Amino acid sequence: MIQLNLLPAVKLEYVKARRNRRLATLGSAIVAGVSLLILVLLFSGTQLQAKHSRDLSADIKTESEKLQNVENISSILTIQNQLKSLEDLNNKKPEADRIAKYIEQITPSQTTYESIEVDFTTQTISLNAKGKTVAQANQHVDTLKFTEAVIVKQVDGPDGQPVDQTTQSPAFSEVVLSNISTSEAEDSDITYQITFKFNPEIFSTEPKSVKLVIPEQVTTRSEINTPGSVFAPQQKEEEQ
Repeated sequence: MIQLNLLPAVKLEYVKARRNRRLATLGSAIVAGVSLLILVLLFSGTQLQAKHSRDLSADIKTESEKLQNVENISSILTIQNQLKSLEDLNNKKPEADRIAKYIEQITPSQTTYESIEVDFTTQTISLNAKGKTVAQANQHVDTLKFTEAVIVKQVDGPDGQPVDQTTQSPAFSEVVLSNISTSEAEDSDITYQITFKFNPEIFSTEPKSVKLVIPEQVTTRSEINTPGSVFAPQQKEEEQ
């Protein structure tokens, strides 16, 4: 079978060029359409975000106006802020109930107290005591000076696991004996005052355990298990 090419070469080139032009135009139209679609989507997203922001601002303004109309709102907010700090304050509060135990341990026999004042702010204890002799008062002072506190804490070990760490240091410092009052009457008691600083860790909730080590040469009330209160009996006022 014989085929004859009736189109000249120029005509073929023209048809080919026109076909390529159509393809390029179509491709450009597709790219332009996709770009326009992306532009529309971005614009719509921006408008939605702007509308959402305006709605949030309006809601905030509305809720703020409602709060401002609440009676005593400032006091309520202040209380709420203080409630948030209660847990932290509770963890830092001193274990004041340990005072009775410590006082019993550091009190020599035949010694009573007319008053005990504890100031956790200045970490100071003041004892107004009554004893038999001045030597006994000095013994009381020595007991305080040489009492050690053994404190066990949990710390992170080398492998990150908690381990017990034990430290020992003086429990009390700056011990001062003053206001000694004696009487010429036979078998009369003396009164005196002892003021001293305490190691704040002995009242802290952080240590795992706290133990007072009393010097062996000092005989204290707790060591001989003397019964009775360490406080001096209060005299009743006479009826008018």
